Amino acid sequence: MNIQDIHNLFLQCKSVSTDTRNIEANSMFFAIRGENFDANTFAKQALDLGALFVVIDNASYFIDERTILVQDSLETLQELAKFHRAYLKLPVIALTGSNGKTTSKELINVVLSKKFKTKATVGNLNNHIGVPLTLLSFTKDTQIGIVEMGANHKKEIEFLCKIAQPDYGYITNFGKAHLEGFGGVEGVIQGKSEMYKYLAKNNKTAFINLEDPIQVEKAKGINPFTFGLNKAEADVRINAIEANPFVVINYDAFSVSSNLIGLYNANNINAAVAIGSYFKVENNDIKAAIESYTPDNNRSQLLKKGTNQIILDAYNANPSSMAVAIANFIQLDNPNKIMILGDMFELGSESSKEHKIIVDAVVSQNQSFSYLIGKDFYAHRIANENVSFFETFDAFADHLKTITLTDNTILIKGSRGMALERTLEYI
Repeated sequence: MNIQDIHNLFLQCKSVSTDTRNIEANSMFFAIRGENFDANTFAKQALDLGALFVVIDNASYFIDERTILVQDSLETLQELAKFHRAYLKLPVIALTGSNGKTTSKELINVVLSKKFKTKATVGNLNNHIGVPLTLLSFTKDTQIGIVEMGANHKKEIEFLCKIAQPDYGYITNFGKAHLEGFGGVEGVIQGKSEMYKYLAKNNKTAFINLEDPIQVEKAKGINPFTFGLNKAEADVRINAIEANPFVVINYDAFSVSSNLIGLYNANNINAAVAIGSYFKVENNDIKAAIESYTPDNNRSQLLKKGTNQIILDAYNANPSSMAVAIANFIQLDNPNKIMILGDMFELGSESSKEHKIIVDAVVSQNQSFSYLIGKDFYAHRIANENVSFFETFDAFADHLKTITLTDNTILIKGSRGMALERTLEYI
């Protein structure tokens, strides 16, 4: 069965799934093999749960005419997504970067949805499986598709661009994330810039932050639409930015007072404003969209626990995002500030050095008290009256049980694996 025949069957379906826990009636299930499992074994279960068709790559699990046998289920999912994207012919915006991808994606979506029927990546389904699932969620009613792309090694963004075929692209930044897979910061720059190479080769458009010299350099040869702070040549000019703690930005034509915390969120907002401007969304609608957006899922959330104000940014962390979060937190007005920081993962051979840099930054400032949690921070522990080190979260939790925190502003940030949102149980 060729890909067009499979696409014809797909068009009869309501949705696509790779997990029987998410099966919907009249869906298409792709049985994808993993390192420790073979989803072909769930083909019958998927049909029993309401799937209209199942795609398998192991003939032993063929059931009846509802079973589509292919050479490789994952490759078929990716080829189907590519075919469907070409079939719809809708404009697609792709974005990647080391930090801020998901927040930027959500802001872009709320802005553009003021004028268009948009569909965007759900959550962070941004890899070689998530991007195809996102593309397959687009329908004839979708006017603009927004695709988030994640990567932890070179050639991954190149591969995802071949599937999504974006008309527009945005790179949030080039930071110290996934250093282990990319082989260092230069590898990160090369890997993320694969999007620019695709856009340049296909005469497409990139949204460029003029304050980022790497973006400006790597985007040469691409049709640009730009934004920048006090940049007269920018298509969208930003006059002033402040964050104490919420981000407020003044543009030429209007200003926005967001529900996002920290200067590091300013460019996420600026990109959404620039993209809204490019697509001729009315200024009042852009302003309303940004100001109505409230973050969730542990991303720059402002919470109250008792008399404490908490900035919960525990979804993820890398050296770049950690450094800007600390710098932003230190400049806040509240005199009673506490930082609770957890280990940063996927740094490979750079891990010890990068954790030491953060420890030095925390120790050198005298604006807040800090708790550093995890074995990587603990390896660099020193005696300091303003810093406490804990090798495990359990040890930190035991300490919190012995104290009472009141009238503080508290930053909680760490990699996803640290699950530092658990701290809220003890405050």
